[in-house]
Amino acid sequence: MNEMVMKLDEYGRPAWIGLMVVSFILFWPVGLAVLAFLLWSGRMGCGSNANRGRWPSRFAGKMERTASAWSNDVRSGLGGGSSGNRAFDEYREATLRRLEEEQREFRDFLDNLRHAKDRSEFDQFMAGRKTTSGGTGPDTGGNPQAA
Repeated sequence: MNEMVMKLDEYGRPAWIGLMVVSFILFWPVGLAVLAFLLWSGRMGCGSNANRGRWPSRFAGKMERTASAWSNDVRSGLGGGSSGNRAFDEYREATLRRLEEEQREFRDFLDNLRHAKDRSEFDQFMAGRKTTSGGTGPDTGGNPQAA
């Protein structure tokens, strides 16, 4: 029994889930027992035993290797690495700098538009508020008890 548990632990969470599903299909009380065992032992990552490093390190190592490979690919594809041609690398850097500057200018333009729109909406609100209050006494914002 212990060898079977060790073997399933080696395959990870998908193997346990598969065993549980097959157990439910074949005979539901066995599936329920497998589910209870998974929850009680913390193999599903919930309960008091969560995050104790239950799974073998080879899966964690594989995930780290994959993540570092992806980050290296992305970094080299976006100007982090040299193509081997200096003229092309200089052109690429100049183009990226120009695009970053255009992006910054566009972002500033959008901020100015938002500010202008907010200002016009606020001015419109204040003008409407002055006409409804009639200009008598302090501006109470429509609350007669505030004066």
